[in-house]
This record gives sequence, structure tokens and C-alpha cells, in this order.
Amino acid sequence: MLLAGEGLMTRQAPLRQAHATTVALNALDASLVRVEVDCARGLPGFHLVGLPEACVRESRTRVRAALRHLGIDLNEHAVTVNLAPADLRKSGSAFDLAIACAILVALGQVPREPLEGLVLLGELSLSGEVTAVRGVLPALLGARTHGKTRAVVPRANGAEARTLEGIDVRIASTLDEVARHLRGEPLVRAEALAPSAPARTEHGGDLDEVRGQLAARRALEIAAAGHHNLLMLGPPGTGKTMLARRLPTLLPEMTRAEALEVTAIHSVAGLLSAAHGLVLDRPFRAPHHTLSEAALLGGGSTIRPGEISLAHHGCLFLDELLEFRKHVIDGMRQPLEEGRVTIARARHTATFPARPLLIAAVNPCPCGYHGTDGPRRCRCARDQIERYRARLSGPILDRIDLHVGLAPVSIDDLAGGAVSESSASVRARVVAARAMQCERRRHGVTRAERNAELSSQELDRVAPLSTKARGLMERAMETLGLSARAFVRVRRVARTLADLEGSDGVGVEHIAEAIAARALDRSGSSLAKAS
Repeated sequence: MLLAGEGLMTRQAPLRQAHATTVALNALDASLVRVEVDCARGLPGFHLVGLPEACVRESRTRVRAALRHLGIDLNEHAVTVNLAPADLRKSGSAFDLAIACAILVALGQVPREPLEGLVLLGELSLSGEVTAVRGVLPALLGARTHGKTRAVVPRANGAEARTLEGIDVRIASTLDEVARHLRGEPLVRAEALAPSAPARTEHGGDLDEVRGQLAARRALEIAAAGHHNLLMLGPPGTGKTMLARRLPTLLPEMTRAEALEVTAIHSVAGLLSAAHGLVLDRPFRAPHHTLSEAALLGGGSTIRPGEISLAHHGCLFLDELLEFRKHVIDGMRQPLEEGRVTIARARHTATFPARPLLIAAVNPCPCGYHGTDGPRRCRCARDQIERYRARLSGPILDRIDLHVGLAPVSIDDLAGGAVSESSASVRARVVAARAMQCERRRHGVTRAERNAELSSQELDRVAPLSTKARGLMERAMETLGLSARAFVRVRRVARTLADLEGSDGVGVEHIAEAIAARALDRSGSSLAKAS
């Protein structure tokens, strides 16, 4: 005898279910998402569950229209889609392709077996085209880490996807192509695409175009060699911006690991074009001083990396630093110290890497001419100048290793025939200094990749202080008011100075030059005095 419930079950049409795999990104962290589809005869509807954000919920309309172009009408079915795990927030449009393919399997339009182990990424247009999405590279990296070996991505993301090894990536232009692929027809491999032009950045000139400013040129070389943050101060027209834009020309080429990391960040931010693959040039970011805290550090309703992360492994140039809002400047304190940005929201937390080489430029006062001689005299009131200087807090200043003042360039330097040293020449010394740092890391002497990241314990091993050097540091601590953090940073710069000379040990002369490079640490000093 059948129970009432069992009798009802026998009269209902059997449920048709299927699943596909895609990837959800939280910053650069990838999580596999199982797209579960249940299609049944009954009251028509399309229900999407699994903590989807608005863009994901809108996939119902896109998927329905794309399937209609394949001759499949969902009005006869009750469709339920679950994005598992259900407690993981899903955002973005990359789920469309996986949802559509799982529905095709559930309706018996394509076989089930080809979806096993296949990762699907792509947004669908209303006409069934597979369009580009953000974050394909970090998504594929995460899929590979989770053991996936096959993937299908939009053709527009092919240049980005072909840079990754260890996973068979196919590219598709339409949903129909993907459906035919699931029935056995081949899709083009991403690696079969013609090699794309690497993303190149125009940094604007060579160091030999700079006239005079020998102290600033020396500071650029030290900053590049040890990845030390740099602050340049001086009146307008002294070449601060010109020098900053030539800093990337002194840096060594990125390693493949660094290039992949930078490309992944730019992919999540949507800054990669379809014509370019890996970002090979070190990024140079120069945001305007009106940017918000979220634009600098990252954030938004759907969290995106900020300028400090987009400049990872490259340069972040903050021109007119004191024109930035004070809370925006102070927001950099923790990222500059830890090398990452953590953005906390009520339901989730996102972390982006952030190890740019910071180079900042400031004027001594709001008008820029305080302390200078000539027809352009400063007309700023004292309280204006004090409020202006107060925007640069001590904690931020402590995190900048090098301070250099720039004076107006003389007519002799501007009109003289002497040719300055080129970027290539300086870069050769920088590369040699970086090689020494890598060698110490390779042999386990340090864990830091660059001198700017050396810990106190590592400094004791690679930059021990002699009796004379210790005495000099003690006098500097007493007379110049150096903080404990500044003490460590002076030793890091001294180690870089020794590397530039090819010296195994750190001498008194290196300590002295490193102390002199922190002019703003003097007790009672002002921007005007330092410049």
C-alpha cells in the first residue's frame, strides 16, 4: 500500500538536475563554486539562490535570452539554480556561462560527462555571445590550485589566459560554440592564439634629460636599489615630477612571478585590454590629489583594488602630497608597513598586496615659495603654513626612508653642455645591488626580498654596527630626534648604500649618508629648512 506522499511522487515528472563549476573571487582569492541546476515541468520560473549580488541575480535575464537564441525556451520549465557554497558571497558576471551550460545538461541538450572537471568563466550577452569578464587570471590560478586542469573562457580574455601554464584553457565567442564543444567539437586553445603584445607603460624620458639636482638623482638611485620610499620637497619648477617619472627606468625588470601578480591585480580591476597579456613593465601610478580613500586604498560596493595596489611592484607617485586630504594620507600607514591592504566589510574581508615604491613631492607652503629668494616671494600667513605642514603626520614621515630637498636649478646647469648620467648606467648599479639582496635571500641569510623589508634581526646579521657606527647612531638619536622606526630605516638605507658600492660590510660613511638623507627628522625642522 502506497502512502499518499509516495503516490504523488509517482505521478510527478522526474526532476532533471545537473551541475557545473565556476570561480568566485574575493580580491585575489579564488573559491570554486558548484552551480547546481534543477529543471522541472511545472509553473514557469527562474530562481537563483546562494547569496548572489545584484549583478549575479541579473544573470537570469541574460541566460534566458542567450538560451532562446539556441532555440531553448525556459517558459515551460521551473528552473532553480543554487550557487554553492551558499554562505559565500558571489559578485560579478562570470557565472553566466556556467549557469547556461548546466541548464543545457539538465534539459538533455548536451551530455553530462564533459562538464566534469571543467571550469567555465564568462558573461553572456542577450544574443548569446560570451563576453569578457574581470579577474580571469586570478580565477584560473585559483582553479589550478584546486586541482582543475581544464577551463573555457571568453575569447576576449584569451591573451590574459594564455600566460598561465599547467591548465588547458579553451576560448569561446558564443554559447553555441561552447554547447558544440560539450558535444565533442574542439575549441581553440588559448595558447594557440598569436602572441599578444605585452602591456607596456610609457614612463616619460630618461634620467640624462635631468639637469643638476645631483642630490635628488642620488636619492632616486638609492630608492630604486633598496625599494626605499622617497620624499622630494622644493618649490615649483625644480624638477620633482620630472625626476619621479624617471624612477621606473632605474628599476630592474619584473620576474615572471611579479608579472603574474601585477597582471592579476590589473585583471581584477578591469584594466587589461583584450590585446595585451602579461603586464611586463613595472606600473607607475600618479593619482590626482582629489582622489578618495577608497580610490587610494581600495573598496567600493564591489571591492576593487586601489591605487596603492595597482602600483604593486612598481611606483606610486603622489604629487603635491600635502594637497591630499589628511585622512587619505594617514590611511597609507598600515599598508606601507605591512605590504598589503585589508578591506573589512560586515560580511567579508578582502586583502590586496600593496608593495609599491612610494615617491612623493611636496611644496614648502601652500603657494610653494616659502624660504626662496627672488621676485616670487611667499605670501602665505604663518597659520596657513602651519596647517599645511600639519597634514604630513609624523607616522607617515617615519615610513618614508629618504627625504631630499630640491633648490631651483641654476642657469649654468640648464644651459651647460654637460650630459647627465643615463638611466641605463644608473640601472646597471641598481641591478647589481638588487642581485646582492637576492643572493642573501637565496642563501637563507635573510627572508626579505629587498633591503626596505629587512627586519631588525636580519639587519643585525647583514648590517652590524661597528663601535664608531653605533656611536654615530646614538648621537643622531639624541640630537636629531630619530624614532625607533627611523633608526631601523637608517640601517636599511645604509645597507643599500653598501650594496651600491659592492661592499659586504656597512661602514660609518654609509650610516652618515643614510642619516643625512632624513632631513625632516631633525627636531624642530621645517619643510622650508629642509629644502
